[in-house]
Amino acid sequence: MKRGLPDLALTVSLLCATTLPAQAQDSRKVQEPLAPPTCSTLLATAAVSTPASTSAATSVSDDTARIQQAIDHCATGQAVRLSAAAGQSDFVAGPLTLRSGVSLLIDHGVTLYASRNPKLYDRGAGTCGKITDASKGCKPFISAQNTEGSGIYGEGIIDGQGGRVVQGLSESWWQLARRAQKEDGHQNVPRLIEVTGSRNFTLHRIALRNSPNFHVTLNGVDGFTAWGVRIDTPATARNTDGIDPISSRNITIAHSYIRTGDDNIAIKANSSGPSENISVLHNHFYSGHGMSIGSETNGGVRRVLVEDLTLDGTTSGLRIKSDISRGGVVEQVRYRDVCQRNVKTPIDISTRYNPRASGKLIPLYRDITLESVHSLTPGRVVIAGYDAAHPLQVKLDQVALAQGSASAIEFANVSGTVDSAEKSGSSNCGQRLLPYPEMVASASRPQLSLEQAKLYSYGEVLKFVGTAGKERVDPWDPLNDPLARGASFTPDYIVDPNGAADGVKQFRTVQQAVNRAISDSKRDPTRRLYLLIKPGVYHELVYVPAATAPLTMYGVGKDASATRITAKLDASNSGAEYSARHGAQFGDAAPEVQAMYATVKDRSQIGTMATATVWVQNNGFQARNLTFENGYNKDIGNARAEELPNINNVHHQALALQVDGADKAQFENIRLLGFQDTLYLKSPQIGSTSRSFFNKSYIEGDVDFIFGDSTAYFYQSEIRTLGDRGTSYVAAPDTHLNTRYGFVFDQCNFTHDNSANARAGKFSLLRQWFHSARCSPYAPVAVDGYACSYGASNSYQAPKGTVARSSLEAVGKMVVLNSRIGTHINRLTPWSDWNKKGSLSYRPAQYNSDDHWNYLQQAGIDPVRDLGYTARPAPALIFLGEFNNSDE
Repeated sequence: MKRGLPDLALTVSLLCATTLPAQAQDSRKVQEPLAPPTCSTLLATAAVSTPASTSAATSVSDDTARIQQAIDHCATGQAVRLSAAAGQSDFVAGPLTLRSGVSLLIDHGVTLYASRNPKLYDRGAGTCGKITDASKGCKPFISAQNTEGSGIYGEGIIDGQGGRVVQGLSESWWQLARRAQKEDGHQNVPRLIEVTGSRNFTLHRIALRNSPNFHVTLNGVDGFTAWGVRIDTPATARNTDGIDPISSRNITIAHSYIRTGDDNIAIKANSSGPSENISVLHNHFYSGHGMSIGSETNGGVRRVLVEDLTLDGTTSGLRIKSDISRGGVVEQVRYRDVCQRNVKTPIDISTRYNPRASGKLIPLYRDITLESVHSLTPGRVVIAGYDAAHPLQVKLDQVALAQGSASAIEFANVSGTVDSAEKSGSSNCGQRLLPYPEMVASASRPQLSLEQAKLYSYGEVLKFVGTAGKERVDPWDPLNDPLARGASFTPDYIVDPNGAADGVKQFRTVQQAVNRAISDSKRDPTRRLYLLIKPGVYHELVYVPAATAPLTMYGVGKDASATRITAKLDASNSGAEYSARHGAQFGDAAPEVQAMYATVKDRSQIGTMATATVWVQNNGFQARNLTFENGYNKDIGNARAEELPNINNVHHQALALQVDGADKAQFENIRLLGFQDTLYLKSPQIGSTSRSFFNKSYIEGDVDFIFGDSTAYFYQSEIRTLGDRGTSYVAAPDTHLNTRYGFVFDQCNFTHDNSANARAGKFSLLRQWFHSARCSPYAPVAVDGYACSYGASNSYQAPKGTVARSSLEAVGKMVVLNSRIGTHINRLTPWSDWNKKGSLSYRPAQYNSDDHWNYLQQAGIDPVRDLGYTARPAPALIFLGEFNNSDE
């Protein structure tokens, strides 16, 4: 939400009705709540929400005691107010308890953060923050027990910090929950708000986000109103239900917006009693599992009205779920005036939620009515009773789904039919689908769904190779290779800087050993050769041409830093300088190596691609326990003024490693050291791909320090940003539009050097390389008569230029999963544009193929007429995305 401005969508909704209709199921007369008067005002003392701040990460500021003390001393019928002051707008606290009749009021622009210290939430067993056989080891962040007339008001935010690293752990609350799922255990994580045994509790216009677990849980509550509430947590955050009334009565949830990782609302009833008299009115749901009843229904659920609901992108729509371990009677449920879009199962009524459940509590659903329920997109209708002796009773009245929908109905007495949405005219309901009222207007953190994330497992990513869009399947499992398993090898060649060389097996430089390997490869080009490098510092270039048999190069030092291959070349060096430094080592090199050298030596400037300390063209190349370094500027640092005149040293591109067209290149425990352009991963030609795999490795740099157009998987590795310069981008892929995968980072740790620039929190994970472009069609440039249009080549002669297809289709793809992202990365927009708007090389960040298509059209380039595309990809292809990451 923009500071100082009302949320337009929410304001419009609230103006529609301040009192709810009399036919609502809640037996109370409910109207828009009013915040109680203030008993005391607390002023914020620490700014923790900005990327530059570290206080949220360390919880240096702890407001628990003063907030709780204010609550304890507040008179009944009044509220403790949290307000901004002196530029500070954030509070950090551990668990808080609301007293009866006392409320919390959080001003607009103020955020109350839940501490990430698990010890504060522990119930005494020492299990909070751990995976165990039970899941109740943590207190909630805010609790209200046996209260009357308490609540939380205001237009501020309560943030559970579920996606940030938990203190004392190496993962976030959400990652802990996802790991518990994988390990078949129970995560002990705190809920955000838990109300128990209370009467007339209110949530009004408050925003709840990033809960570690359920956002709002009601246990045995009589009287609850949620009005104008916004709940926002990623779709991938496990067990993050929006609002769960459990064995509670007289509930109204109205005019609210909910997107989350589990049930948007789940009405439950356990053995402590029924849930009844529940009204869900005028709400909007986005990601989540839908409007649910269950799965616990053994206490009985009755008299529920769901009216004027939109669901846009939930997995299920109207859902009733239970099984024989927890089933009960669900009756007198009315769904009226519901509009759905992009919902997989718009109607999902099932009595076998867990098909493996055992017990005798057979679910009974009766008197269920769906009236004026529409889905604008195809989906499934599931209405499934338990058996013939226990049929469901469902009435359908003006229910319509888009063509292509399917149904599975059994053991059910169903009256009415499902019509075609196209014929019924239900498309008008789409006018009620509103965008989510963002809490932060510029947030750009696209999240993958769980199903999408499965497509980015290393086995899936690495099995495709070849022509873009027509890749062949060639399974590759580098983690099962002896290199990754730590196997010992019998070396064919040994490099020892202090040993005696025989030119056959013993060598003093790495390149000499590679030369011999090239010669030996001619006898058997399929046999893998092993090159052992003893600890030391090797000041040389190492070129491994394609003609070499598959080569494994490995160090035997105590760690990768013990064996270092280093040189100092940068893009501005001339061919003469290059030859003067390194020509001697290539004088007696193998012809294939001399050919690589010859492509560089006569250039006026060698350019980026010729700066590599280690240059690999060898298919199947492997390296383990080694350091490859480009030492350019390493002695003085890479800083310079970001604006002219330059007052410090100049910096240029300088590669430590170039993987040039080599497929199945595997790196285990490798250190790559450089500044700008440390690692270049190049496909054999434009529109094709090769594969590289980096495991348990370390890569450092400052600008575009991992770049290229091939497919690369980085696993269990540290990616460190060096912050000498005022701008930094971890990666700059130029993946071809039709290449299935670009760069994937899984279980990586994105760290920084704690320099002042890194601590500013303004660096980026990526900018998509606008390869070879000479002008930008995407925005005006301050040149009279400027124009940049589609053409056969990249050219620019002021004021006009052309941009080629190869540049337009170098879209750049990168996904980050299960990783830890340091404070140096911009929290809101980690994915950057390519250069500044208004510059000749500008291109906006493209998150998916829809962006690519739309930007082309906006630039006056017709994807069909000019580029020959047939249709916009559907669903959109993923270019950039995240899944299950934690922020420091």
